[in-house]
Amino acid sequence: MRSEAGATTAIELQSRSADPSPRTASPERQAEDGNGNEMPSLPGVDGGKDAWLFLAACFMIEALVWGFSYCFGVFQDYYTTHEPFIGASNIPVIGTCAMGIMYLSTPLVMYLHRRFPKQARHSTIIGLLIMCLALALSSFSTTVTHLIVTQGIFYAIGGSVAYASCIVYLDEWFVARRGLAFGIMWSATGLSGVVLPLLLERLLSSQGYQTTLRIFACLVFALTAPLSWFVKPRLPVAQASHAKPFSLRFVVQRPFVLYQVFNVAEAVGFFLPGIYLPSYARAVLGASSVPAVVATMLVNVASWAGCVAMGWMIDRLEVTKCLLLSTVGATLGTFLLWGLSDSLPVLYVFCVVYGLFAGSYTSAWPGVMKEITKSGPADGEGDGNEHGKLADPSMVFAFLAMGRGIGNVISGPLSEALIKGMPWKGQAFGGYGSGYGGLIAFTGATAFFGGGSYVWKRLGWL
Repeated sequence: MRSEAGATTAIELQSRSADPSPRTASPERQAEDGNGNEMPSLPGVDGGKDAWLFLAACFMIEALVWGFSYCFGVFQDYYTTHEPFIGASNIPVIGTCAMGIMYLSTPLVMYLHRRFPKQARHSTIIGLLIMCLALALSSFSTTVTHLIVTQGIFYAIGGSVAYASCIVYLDEWFVARRGLAFGIMWSATGLSGVVLPLLLERLLSSQGYQTTLRIFACLVFALTAPLSWFVKPRLPVAQASHAKPFSLRFVVQRPFVLYQVFNVAEAVGFFLPGIYLPSYARAVLGASSVPAVVATMLVNVASWAGCVAMGWMIDRLEVTKCLLLSTVGATLGTFLLWGLSDSLPVLYVFCVVYGLFAGSYTSAWPGVMKEITKSGPADGEGDGNEHGKLADPSMVFAFLAMGRGIGNVISGPLSEALIKGMPWKGQAFGGYGSGYGGLIAFTGATAFFGGGSYVWKRLGWL
């Protein structure tokens, strides 16, 4: 059983490490334990070589772990048109498993990371090895079931384990610039969404799926394994292992529940343009394959810029104002630009607007994490074991990610229902009369409801 003195030391250390005052900008700071003994100097927060190397490593891991999952459409197109998978069912399940499991498993992985901090220090390299092994094994697959297990389930498990440390440790390395750091890291997915589809499509067409998967497995390991050394805690692991206990009671309390409801609502529609924009450009606007792919690339490039910008703003503005900005841009862009688009240039403008605003929605999460964790010890609720425990920022993130995963899983079958029978085709103008009208209207509606936290904040519910 941990002594009170040990807990006090950890809390004081955490408090000093998280001090956002200008003094933390210095490269190193001396710390003292609870008995006044001098401890080894700690790297400074919000800047310095160690902090930026950590963020660079997280950027690369984000780009490859999540970027590959977001690019599954390239593999899906290949698998459905090439042996030995042509004509097979359940091919989309591969991508759903990869992305869905990474989102939905986040609370469990984060909890284990916080529960066993010493062992979790090596989770990044372990997760990367599992990912690379999964990709290598998938290259030997001859059935869709094999691909679901390897490229879907095993890859997701490895990716989730590798990614957890980036979230947990970023909270130690960045305080005053936390939102900007999260925005920079999350922007990597948008940037990789431009590069990886072109690379993978080129490799698949020239080398086939087996060689492509093996090359990518080697590429992931070569780019991330050396950088995994820099994904490390700012606090010594020995001290982090005595971190103050945390509570999960926030999950059922009103502030988080409201944020989560709007988060899930936004996520249900968020993924739909990325799935259907290429087919919309080809079927409705008559674009060839390359201009159709450009639509998705524009969304990803704009998301990269939007995430960084939102990260900068969330450090300065109240969170619901940032969410409102994302909501207004995404809603108006969807209803007015995609809904009224009758030419490729107008669709491209929509892609940029949607990427900037909808793509930056999750970069406001640091503000939600701050709001939930600042409320104090579970409002005095719970038994003696719960009293005094705080919500942990990484666990708040984990459940927000799970909510996004729920939206992602729902959006797949729901989108098929929305375009089944091509509703409103020929009965409305612009995109609304293209057969994709129901999909467009649903995307705009979910984007609108994603900003509901602004209203509830003004009503005093948040």
